Amino acid sequence: MEELVIRDADVVDGSGAPAYRADVVIDGGRIVSIVQEAAAAGCQRPKARRELDAEGLVLSPGFIDMHAHSDLALLRDPDHSAKAAQGVTLEVIGQDGLSYAPVDDRTLAEVRRAIAGWNGYGDDIDFDWRSVGEYLDRLDHGFDGRGIAVNAAYLIPQGTVRMLAVGWEDREATPQELDRMRQLVAEGMEQGAVGMSSGLTYTPGMYAKDAELTELCRVVASYGGYYCPHHRSYGAGALEAYEEMVELTREAGCSLHLAHATMNFGVNEGRAPELLALLDEALATGADISLDTYPYTPGCTTLVAMLPSWASEGGPEEILKRLADDDTAERIRHHVEVIGSDGCHGVPMEWDTIEIAGVENPALAGYVGRRLDSWTTARHLLLTDRLAPSILQHVGHEENVRQIMRHRVHTGGSDGILQGAKPHPRAYGTFPEYLGRYTRELGVLSLEECVAHLTSRPAARLRLPDRGLIKEGYKADVVLFNPQTVAAGSTFENPRTLPQGIPHVLINGRFVIEDGHRTTELPGRSIRGTR
Repeated sequence: MEELVIRDADVVDGSGAPAYRADVVIDGGRIVSIVQEAAAAGCQRPKARRELDAEGLVLSPGFIDMHAHSDLALLRDPDHSAKAAQGVTLEVIGQDGLSYAPVDDRTLAEVRRAIAGWNGYGDDIDFDWRSVGEYLDRLDHGFDGRGIAVNAAYLIPQGTVRMLAVGWEDREATPQELDRMRQLVAEGMEQGAVGMSSGLTYTPGMYAKDAELTELCRVVASYGGYYCPHHRSYGAGALEAYEEMVELTREAGCSLHLAHATMNFGVNEGRAPELLALLDEALATGADISLDTYPYTPGCTTLVAMLPSWASEGGPEEILKRLADDDTAERIRHHVEVIGSDGCHGVPMEWDTIEIAGVENPALAGYVGRRLDSWTTARHLLLTDRLAPSILQHVGHEENVRQIMRHRVHTGGSDGILQGAKPHPRAYGTFPEYLGRYTRELGVLSLEECVAHLTSRPAARLRLPDRGLIKEGYKADVVLFNPQTVAAGSTFENPRTLPQGIPHVLINGRFVIEDGHRTTELPGRSIRGTR
């Protein structure tokens, strides 16, 4: 007899088709039978060792977070309710061109410092890997060999690759260095990465010219992967930056997935239709493009990312030296406040849009939740906390957010940074926010459309042959939620509050959330690229 039958569920299968009522049978980690109500009339209903009454609940595929920053959290926190309680069954990590594989001893130390604001320093992690494959193996092993909370796929971080081959210098790669980068990307793809990410407003990845990126994208394309850039501007020059990525991947013959595809700052208010027209034109000519967004207006990153690229050349220790020198710090201030640094997307800084989300130094805890008032305060925090502060940046526009999420190639991505005392609420609330506020309350998407955006579309981008749909033979990554009550609990005031209305979540057929509570199950594994 099979393990589980989910009885009388309203199935929203992820395809975008209308919901239907059915019993769904799960066994061996897969969906083995779906018996629709109409087909079951007059017939014996399926039985299993356990029955779950789903009356009043929607059964959907598990949600896929296309832009996550859980690279260390998955190894630090076996509970990981921040994502599991949202119904997330798969996260795509290795984002924005900076992560922890491939590395050597030098670059591991550098990248740990560079993205401490995203993930902490990692002093509680045993960094016993160096290659992409070893990192994925570590995820599979997880906690005491039992695994991790949710599944994870990995993007090769182009900035880390450049750090290995070139260093932190702002210059073109030599032919030998470019060959080394091609080799590193090829090795990462062979070992299971699903694509490559870039952070083109973050050093050292931003020092790469388009020709270099194109060559690396050719390698990614040869393995069937995709390119996921945080492109060169989300502010002044945003449309040009989007167009640059479209043309670059067209030249490389590579699929493109645009990370957190927003149009921010005052210069872009009301300009989402221009972005969507650009994408529609490219799609009409055969381009393979998708994008992700989170359903909030503020962004979230590190405070050091706001600096001009020249101030970051040479790596974290060189940044600190420049900040400590009064004359150089004044040059940095002028670029940030007057010119508009490339780190701040070419827009002159308005300090009151910057809110401190987290610090490493306990003595600075009083700054968390406060808006910055000046460069003097920002400089003090960067020096005292050694580049670790994370920030919220209040520069988005609601109508842009709504228009982009309606697009046919849109998927959901939290961009969730779990580090800090007051993180962005998107880390804990993105998926119920889509289902509750933007679907039930505002009607921006229908329920069937919203679920497709969060399940089958990202699964197709990841080329997953057996996830993203409620379908016989598919992996039993499933979510049961109440469409009348599902909502994000997290707010900007209380960002770590878990959602409501999601009583059950199964990954690989095992309950990670049962009756609204986290179980002790660790069914997550690395999801490796298919060739």
